[in-house]
Amino acid sequence: MNCEEIRQKIGIRTVLESFHLFPVKENGKTAFYFALDREEKVPSFSVDFVKNTAFDFGTGKSYDVISIVQQMKKCSVSEALKHLSTFDFSMQNESLNVKMKFQQSYKILEIKEIQHLALIQYLKFRKVFEQKHLIKEIHYELEGKKYFGIGFQNNSGGFEIRNPYSKICLGNKDITLIESENNPNREIAVFEGFFDYLTFRNLETENPTCDYLILNSTAMLFKAEEKLKDYDKISLFLDNDTNGIVVKEKIQNQYQNVEDCSLIYYGYKDLNAWFCKKEI
Repeated sequence: MNCEEIRQKIGIRTVLESFHLFPVKENGKTAFYFALDREEKVPSFSVDFVKNTAFDFGTGKSYDVISIVQQMKKCSVSEALKHLSTFDFSMQNESLNVKMKFQQSYKILEIKEIQHLALIQYLKFRKVFEQKHLIKEIHYELEGKKYFGIGFQNNSGGFEIRNPYSKICLGNKDITLIESENNPNREIAVFEGFFDYLTFRNLETENPTCDYLILNSTAMLFKAEEKLKDYDKISLFLDNDTNGIVVKEKIQNQYQNVEDCSLIYYGYKDLNAWFCKKEI
């Protein structure tokens, strides 16, 4: 694949998501992200999903999928092409078209308790079936096709949708803050994804005595920074990967009384992966 073929076949949203970068504001065809090379409170990185390009208003620099990889990985053009060549080309065009339009074209058809056998089996495979009352079965339409999955609602009313074959968000991307009735010590447990939250609820031996924060992506940390100031203790159950470590260190540097609980599942990607391998 040469540069031009790469630019045509791989969607810019797909590339950004591969680095766990998600839009702060979006209208379907365009979106604003936080800058790739610096921290900022107001997003200045404008992405045009139709043209498959981006522009950084802070630096005046234009980007395509290749230069984004160069920026994120600090690599040459040839190294960026090698990285992008690992993407599944057979799915990129379809994925790009769907992801460009789903914010405007999706329709939720039904929300109900978990009943579908395939979803029940998936929850049992992930060893969180006991927590099915905390999630929903979502049937939805996307680009004229009907799908279903496990739905976990965020603070903006959007749904994180998971099944064995897909991982998307219907509606606005956001964190999920769950406040317990009994939290005398002002504690909060922080998770990257909702399967880790469900796993933690499986491990609890008594009624909840802390609040729960599910980021739904490490890129959503900025949405939680003010809320975390309200707590006297923060317990982190983040992934044992680069993004999880970066977020962990950022929280540790920004707040007091932070406990890193990832040692519990050291050697595994996350809490759920450890729990699935654990002998019970």
